[in-house]
Amino acid sequence: METDCIKEALPVGTRLLHIGPHKTGTTAIQGALFAAKDTMPAHGVDFPAHSRHPMEAALAACARPAMMGDTVPTDKHWTRLLDAVRATGDRTSVISSEFFADAEDDETVARIVEQLGGERVHILITLRPLARIMPSQWQQYVQNGLRMGYDNWLEHMLRKAPYEQPNPSFWRRHRHDRLVERWTRAVGPERVTVVVVDDSDRDGLLRTFEALLGLPANLLRPVPDAANRSLTLAETEMLRKLNVEFRGNGLPDELYSKLVRNGAVMHMKNACSPTPQDVKITTPQWAIEAAGAIGAEMAGTIAATGVRVVGDTALLSAVPEPVGKVSGAPRIAPEVAAQALYGALAAVAAVPVRHTTPAKARTVHQTSSKELVRVLGHRCLKKLRRR
Repeated sequence: METDCIKEALPVGTRLLHIGPHKTGTTAIQGALFAAKDTMPAHGVDFPAHSRHPMEAALAACARPAMMGDTVPTDKHWTRLLDAVRATGDRTSVISSEFFADAEDDETVARIVEQLGGERVHILITLRPLARIMPSQWQQYVQNGLRMGYDNWLEHMLRKAPYEQPNPSFWRRHRHDRLVERWTRAVGPERVTVVVVDDSDRDGLLRTFEALLGLPANLLRPVPDAANRSLTLAETEMLRKLNVEFRGNGLPDELYSKLVRNGAVMHMKNACSPTPQDVKITTPQWAIEAAGAIGAEMAGTIAATGVRVVGDTALLSAVPEPVGKVSGAPRIAPEVAAQALYGALAAVAAVPVRHTTPAKARTVHQTSSKELVRVLGHRCLKKLRRR
């Protein structure tokens, strides 16, 4: 089923809540909205979040834990976002976090809607085919400490009921029909819009947001973000084996967050771009067909809810052409391994950079290699002097 494009913006004063789920273009939307946050108010739209992605606020609202070793979300994170939303008054506002899709029961969903404005809240859900989501979501779980290989993970997600191990969040997020039903029960079908993302139309999602918010065409622009790229199979396997060693030696989660995810992996992503020779994560045909069947079932259920659907729901059950068997084992390039190691070392050395005027601390990949080496050398020298 294919629907028409949006012809009329949401009513003035709407609080548009984009709940993802993960791997459906959320990072691109959040980057574009944040980049335009100073321009949108002239057109009656506010972006009240204090950062590109208010992840801690969404996690706190849904009573979900943080990513491995990250800052623990608290009620203060959620209250701060609510205060910012209320400060927009009668104007239209937009909030986006894929972690709102992690709300697992009707009571939590109803509370979030009520606190954000009750009848003023309109829910936006973006969807992509499961066959495209699965490899991206697996490597993202690996970046959060998962030690299970892709084929084994697919077996658990698709063939081993109740499909909750090792990642119970997967189907909470990606059983899309139940996600739509859960939020529809809180606001009614007239206040839910489902957008089926067409990967062949690179800017289509940005144009949909503009239409919903009543923004001029092309005001939202793509923002390059190398840190959001998916890992290659070799990179993911290197990280997965590191996860095995990390867990096997009982190291603290905080160390993983700082040195691995926000150090080695972040620097590797920013410093190294995949090449045509890199082996991608490929999904076996049996899993692709299983995902297509689930997608067809979900599309039918979503249509029956009566929510507005933008895009072609047939895409949710599309089965890609089989990919030829990859020959040879994936190999990590020496440069990639070096950049990952350097990122971990640099994370140890990273400190807030002093300025003559107040400024925010820079992350590792925003600081020059020369400066990071200087700081690391200074720290090592201090330790030697103490001894």
